[in-house]
Amino acid sequence: MYDGPTVLRAARLLDVETGEMHTGGVVVVEDGVITAVNPVDVPGSMHDMDLGDVTLLPGFIDAHTHLSMEISAASFTAAVTMTEAHAAYNAVLYGGRTVRAGFTTVRDYGGDVTVELGHAVERGDIVGPRVVPSRNPLGITGGHCDVTGFAPGILEGGPEDGVADGPWEVVEAVRYQIKHGAKVIKTCATAGVLSMEGPVGAQQYSLEELTAMVDEAARHGIKVAAHAHGAEGILAAVQAGVASIEHGSILTDEIIDLMIEKGTYLVPTTYLADVIDMDALPPLVRSKAEQILPVMRVSLQSAINRGVPIAFGTDAGVFPHGENAGEFGIYVQLGMSELDALRTATIHAADLLDTPDRGRLAEGMLADIIAVPGNPLDDIEVTKDVRFVMQGGRVIKHVMGGRDMHSMGH
Repeated sequence: MYDGPTVLRAARLLDVETGEMHTGGVVVVEDGVITAVNPVDVPGSMHDMDLGDVTLLPGFIDAHTHLSMEISAASFTAAVTMTEAHAAYNAVLYGGRTVRAGFTTVRDYGGDVTVELGHAVERGDIVGPRVVPSRNPLGITGGHCDVTGFAPGILEGGPEDGVADGPWEVVEAVRYQIKHGAKVIKTCATAGVLSMEGPVGAQQYSLEELTAMVDEAARHGIKVAAHAHGAEGILAAVQAGVASIEHGSILTDEIIDLMIEKGTYLVPTTYLADVIDMDALPPLVRSKAEQILPVMRVSLQSAINRGVPIAFGTDAGVFPHGENAGEFGIYVQLGMSELDALRTATIHAADLLDTPDRGRLAEGMLADIIAVPGNPLDDIEVTKDVRFVMQGGRVIKHVMGGRDMHSMGH
């Protein structure tokens, strides 16, 4: 943290709200907050940084990450072979990669490790993204959010762990997650891909259970994010009032109409279909992935065409952390404008996460600022090459001449 203001200068600055690209962008930062954008009078500063031929953007937000793991053949026994300490070290490693890729905030689904990672970042103890944590996800006994495939008595869970059946157990589970740090409740409304239970899209929570969950979370000012692949489960989750549908593999016209009416966000997690390591998956899981991943793209195309609210999310951990920006390119390929793609990871994700202090370059916002080469409105792929990252006024990455000057102590 510097004494006095820091002045950032760049060839371009994008206002993601208006879509205006400013030539010769200037941002003034003090005490971790943006104090001026393109001011008439730039204050004198000992820390005046000209970043050159780059575009300044707000730090990106990924609304669906798993920072404590990265998928491998060992993932499917990790629940009984890996300790929380191992997961915590993973989260520090992968969190560092994520923030250096320009993602200064994430919504992460990873138990107590996720909660504590967020606290450590807030304290400034480690370099990682700001975290909106879910703690343990809620699921039915034997469902996608329960750990299956082991003998009876091994790793059995209850409401404290997120395994809950019936409205009152669900309410108990919600209360326990919030008591221990959850800022969002994640639930598995349907079956899923990366688990050992049945059909990938089968509805798992009833409308009654989902409604109890949403209503209880709302009493605490907290939203619900619903993992959902199949149409029946997606529809029930939207009817119950969840804030977002994660994956949303099979979207019908009825679901799309209701999502638009209610303002329910879709968090697509679609890039993973191109890069997931199929060879690491057990046969049952691989067959589910091969069945559902192509369908996801068709539904996302429909959602984009119809104007469903979309917030950026990747499921990072299912593919290598730090490659999150690959998600942008798929949105653009499917018909979204480059500007709207950038909005999914800035103003839209900030709205979904209830974090109005980020997602824009404007006075009073957190100084979470990144820079990419060239103009992302001309080529969205430049988002994969983040040259500069500032988080809360602290420079985390600054690439010059192919070298990260910050990591070298400059």
